[in-house]
Amino acid sequence: MPENSVENAPDNPDEDLTPTPAPEVTQDPAQGSADDTRSAADHQPRVRTLDARSLRGLAHPLRIRLLAELRHQGPATASQLAEQLGESSGATSYHLRQLAAHGFVEDAPEHGKGRERWWKATHEGTQFDESLMTDDNPETRGAAEAFLHEIATIHTQELNTWLGNAHSWDTDWRGATDLSDFTLRLTAEQSLELIHRMHELVNSYRGLPEGEDSETVRFHTHAFPRRTG
Repeated sequence: MPENSVENAPDNPDEDLTPTPAPEVTQDPAQGSADDTRSAADHQPRVRTLDARSLRGLAHPLRIRLLAELRHQGPATASQLAEQLGESSGATSYHLRQLAAHGFVEDAPEHGKGRERWWKATHEGTQFDESLMTDDNPETRGAAEAFLHEIATIHTQELNTWLGNAHSWDTDWRGATDLSDFTLRLTAEQSLELIHRMHELVNSYRGLPEGEDSETVRFHTHAFPRRTG
């Protein structure tokens, strides 16, 4: 049972309520947790591992959100994305071209009509290498920090959006959500093992046949050490 959950409030008032229910981002120093163990050959997601150059090309708030929209909603034009994100079409067009230059998006000509240019994501997820946080180049370290902070911001916004709209969902779906956190005493190796096992479990649900009542479900996982005392 989680220490803090919506269904069972914690006894300890000093324990923070941290959501543990992304853009699809995997932060994995061992670079192996994106495998789909249920059927790796058929359902392994196509994941782009960031290097220093591609990180600097992606680490912009609007680019991260554009890429997330294309991954979650499918191909779109710069104008459609501008309307969805509350930006100008000039801004979305520019940043889409920058994403394309770094291999994150590409043309989707099968959707285009006339001079209309459609874009699609080239991968289903992004994998972040922890070594980028300690890169010799300060520009790369800054890009890594900006990237991770933007992902954290997106997670928070998604959670707040759910909380603000939870009343509009039926009882079954409200009961199938989670807002929990856990505190464990682990070694770094044990923590990494647990992260891998969680990712493997989530990925084992990819490719399942969709039912009539299927919805898109977002799972956020946050794991980090905390000094006490």
